[in-house]
Amino acid sequence: MADATTEPLLTPTMDDDGAPFWAYAARGELRIQTCTACREPRFPPRPCCPHCQSFESEWRLMSGHARIWSYVFPHPPLLPAYAEQAPYNAIIVELADAPRIRLVGNLVAAPDAPLDSVAPERLRIGAKVQVVFADVGGTVVPRWLLERP
Repeated sequence: MADATTEPLLTPTMDDDGAPFWAYAARGELRIQTCTACREPRFPPRPCCPHCQSFESEWRLMSGHARIWSYVFPHPPLLPAYAEQAPYNAIIVELADAPRIRLVGNLVAAPDAPLDSVAPERLRIGAKVQVVFADVGGTVVPRWLLERP
């Protein structure tokens, strides 16, 4: 039987609040939960708006443009299942059309490229990126590509 130290983290935990995020990702869409009362986006998804306490929301389509807000290269990888791809990046991006929303992901050279496909020296805070989607073990996840000038 596999355990968390030997198997990659492939399946996100699904709950009622976050399930639409993953359903839209499977369709190749980056959507963020947005309060219909005050229009504030929120992530992670949750039932109540932290700004106005409304329970009404919708899933707004994002442009997919973002910038790198922070990044790290795990050495050694925290989970042995990722050792072959080390060093790889883990980035936090700030969405262009919702600057207070930040998502965690990986910068890759192509949607299905391995996590180590971008050289560490190519990452920099503020670099513009574009979302892409990849099927990883049966779950479609957002990943990020550097935008070309």
